[in-house]
Amino acid sequence: MLKQLLSTGRQNQRIAFILLIAMHTAGVLGLYFEESRALFQLLTPFNLLLTAAIIFHFEEGKNLKYFIFIIFTFLFGFFIEVAGVKTGAIFGEYAYGPTLGFKVFAVPLTIGLNWAILIYITGIASNRLSSNFWVRSAIGAGMMVILDLLIEPVAIRYDFWQWAETDIPLRNYLSWYLISFFLHVIFQKLDFSKNNPLAIKLLIIEMAFFVSLNLI
Repeated sequence: MLKQLLSTGRQNQRIAFILLIAMHTAGVLGLYFEESRALFQLLTPFNLLLTAAIIFHFEEGKNLKYFIFIIFTFLFGFFIEVAGVKTGAIFGEYAYGPTLGFKVFAVPLTIGLNWAILIYITGIASNRLSSNFWVRSAIGAGMMVILDLLIEPVAIRYDFWQWAETDIPLRNYLSWYLISFFLHVIFQKLDFSKNNPLAIKLLIIEMAFFVSLNLI
């Protein structure tokens, strides 16, 4: 029974895909309506955790280098954010609110997880667009900047984080690109299959989620 539940076969892929759509649709509606907003802000870290569990489970080539990628990206993403919050020199002056959950050094642990998820799904998507190592890394980093442009207004509105300045600093996007490019190089260098039937679907779901929240 447990083996069947943990299968990465097509039936479970369909179930996981429907679950991801349902989670993100519920998130849009829950954050939109004032009566449910506080609850869904509270649920945001759990949404991220469940999304990570689903997407990482369906990688078809789970080997040591795959897990090295997840752990390294999590830790690098988390500690670059710690440096960013503490110094203001990387992204600009900003601070995290309570929405993303438990913090260490003033940064939510879920931020490291978010870096790992986004690098992974944009990396797999960029692999479909070019056979060149450096072009793939550049495209993946560009996708990350597009995501950040969509995320920022939502993050500010729902207290994921707040900027000290009225306008988001340009260096935030430049730093986001450079850091993402570095992490995409690591993603490309590490030898695992990078084959996940849900990755591009999740990227589309994530983009639709943030576009919807920007429009409503």
